[in-house]
Amino acid sequence: MSDAAKTIVQAFIACRLDWCNSLLCGVLENLLRKVQSVQNAAARLLTNTRRRDHITPVLRQLHWLPVQRRVEFKIACLAHQSITSTAPTYLSANIQLVSEHGRLHLRLSFYRTLAVPRTRTTVGDRSFAVAGLRVWNSLPTTIRQIASYGQYRQRLKTHLFRA
Repeated sequence: MSDAAKTIVQAFIACRLDWCNSLLCGVLENLLRKVQSVQNAAARLLTNTRRRDHITPVLRQLHWLPVQRRVEFKIACLAHQSITSTAPTYLSANIQLVSEHGRLHLRLSFYRTLAVPRTRTTVGDRSFAVAGLRVWNSLPTTIRQIASYGQYRQRLKTHLFRA
């Protein structure tokens, strides 16, 4: 398809998928499926793929992460910015490495593991103070130790494509 169509899809659809998509963390599967169907329709439009064809190769060809992975990507990027103090203070105020939390887990502090607070509700589990830290801690150590934001995003996206 033409470059103009790619630009239009990027401007009107992909940017809306990424806008505040971190709010989709922890939502029900049926809501994620609705957003995923929008992304699938945009991918089919760009590549002239039929509806009955499998969408995963098309998304890989366009180098688009599925919606669930896009949400994880955004949250992990916010967590990295919070740790490196480039995020707003209302996000980075709740971030503590395990070594700074007063626990004596020296091995965990080397791996830049974050202390995840306990919550009693599912709404609390969806907050960035909990979900962001859980996503960060679930990443491989080699990715968590990258200081450069550009390299971090690149390696994170590669990791999420393979997952």
